[in-house]
Amino acid sequence: LKSAHSERFSCSSSISAHLPAHMKNLLLILAAASFVTGSVIADDKIAGAKADAKADIKIVITGNDTMKYDTEKFEVTTGQVVALTLKNIGTLPVQAMGHNLVILKPGTDIPTFAMAGMTNQPGGYLPKGGDFTKLIIAKIKVLGPKEEETIVFKAGAPGDYPYICTFPGHFALMKGVMKVKAK
Repeated sequence: LKSAHSERFSCSSSISAHLPAHMKNLLLILAAASFVTGSVIADDKIAGAKADAKADIKIVITGNDTMKYDTEKFEVTTGQVVALTLKNIGTLPVQAMGHNLVILKPGTDIPTFAMAGMTNQPGGYLPKGGDFTKLIIAKIKVLGPKEEETIVFKAGAPGDYPYICTFPGHFALMKGVMKVKAK
């Protein structure tokens, strides 16, 4: 008597036995590509975890469907390696309520910066152009519900560095300050 398992196995074996040689090769190539891609993704996560582990300070900020960050101010010291995580804890779709976090140079004209990026959806609602690009210290991409991202960077010179969400209309409520203190 054959078990159900052996029947399934023999069925799949008999199906592949009737495939032309080029189809068998294609299946092998696809399986190998799938394996390699999985390895690359795993390596990226490990690299990110290693960078995060080297941070001197770890900050986690959440954004929600009421267009608010839970942290409106945090302090770091010049030269510290900062791991900054943004978590979108909302439930609305990214097209309606996506959130990012962009840290800008002290003194940046926030409304001008934010308004300049409002139509640049493919670019994460960041303004285009060298003058605007030079104002960005660090950035986290636009995240949908239940997504998160961590960036790692070194804190610069002392000062008050504003951060905002550049999703259209959010900058008025989703804002904060990274205060960098001298060593």
